[in-house]
Amino acid sequence: MTIGILGGGQLGYMLALAGYPLDFHFRFLDPSPQAPVGRVASRVTAEYTDFEALEKFAHGLALVTYEFENVPVEALRFLQKLVPVYPSVQALETAQDRRSEKLLFQKLGIPTTKFAVINSAGELHQTVKKIGLPAILKTCRLGYDGKGQWVLRTREDVERVKNEIPSAPLILEEFVKFSRELSILAVRARNGETAFYRLVENHHRDGILRLSLAPAPHLTEALQREAEAAARRVLESLDYVGVLAIELFECNGRLLANEMAPRVHNSGHWTIEGAVTSQFENHLRAVSGLPPGDTGTLGFSAMLNLIGELPDSNELLSVPGAHLHLYGKSLRSGRKVGHVTVRADSNEQLQQRLRQLPAFFQRPEFCLLDRFTNSAK
Repeated sequence: MTIGILGGGQLGYMLALAGYPLDFHFRFLDPSPQAPVGRVASRVTAEYTDFEALEKFAHGLALVTYEFENVPVEALRFLQKLVPVYPSVQALETAQDRRSEKLLFQKLGIPTTKFAVINSAGELHQTVKKIGLPAILKTCRLGYDGKGQWVLRTREDVERVKNEIPSAPLILEEFVKFSRELSILAVRARNGETAFYRLVENHHRDGILRLSLAPAPHLTEALQREAEAAARRVLESLDYVGVLAIELFECNGRLLANEMAPRVHNSGHWTIEGAVTSQFENHLRAVSGLPPGDTGTLGFSAMLNLIGELPDSNELLSVPGAHLHLYGKSLRSGRKVGHVTVRADSNEQLQQRLRQLPAFFQRPEFCLLDRFTNSAK
């Protein structure tokens, strides 16, 4: 079976690595001739809206999936006339627009932060009065890793961003005092069978995920059930096939839905070493018609993103339970160039191993790591 994947970044790279043991073959389409998947699979270099290239790309494929949510919807609409596409166009279209996303959550009875849509800069002041300060202003479309977002704490912030925001629909969200950020990874097969990973605790800096802890510390079964129920409603409403990630805020012991991603997700990279079946294998199982694999955890894991720089491999890999994943990208400030997963048999052992990481991980962006490891002292 040859699977087509739109997007040739690190997520596609890891999908291919997970699929080869299952005897899957892959063909990628990405506009960049430097896309990382070129090292492991056939790659078509073309724009996503080049329909002639898409038609050639689809020839002989069993199905098409995608590894990031900013693929133009018209590309999927074109491809689905030629070959099955999973997850569905509806899922992609919903996740691409924060307004549609929030409205879906509301429709399904999934709590969210208070929000309002802004169609022009002239509506900003009135909407701020409605939502209150502090608040977060986001573009409805595009934007990730902190891009396309503005934190508004004061009236001066509101005045300043009026000259910065684009002439496109935006969404203003109430700034909630959450105790932590979580995410749930869910997988749904073609026949509707579903499976869920344990909730993960995520820590960001400058809008970029830096650390994921799996399973989330102090996780209760009630919280896990609440997250699974919300994810199941989304999966079923979209007739979803594949892995879905939903980012959540924990507030006073309850969950608020923030955003969803219709794909394998950065907060699930730990599953390669830390779960019986990785998110990447499970996505491929789901879209190809195979049953979901066991999502159980193998002990305790921490995943650390490598942004723009790399640690010394010898020092890092001398730490027991440490696994290094490099994406083959050139180093650039703010760019995800790899990740590290540290796995252990107990939470205490995990904290001990994280304290053994080299000095590279003592820099400011990993200060949250100190808070976690010091909790065991």
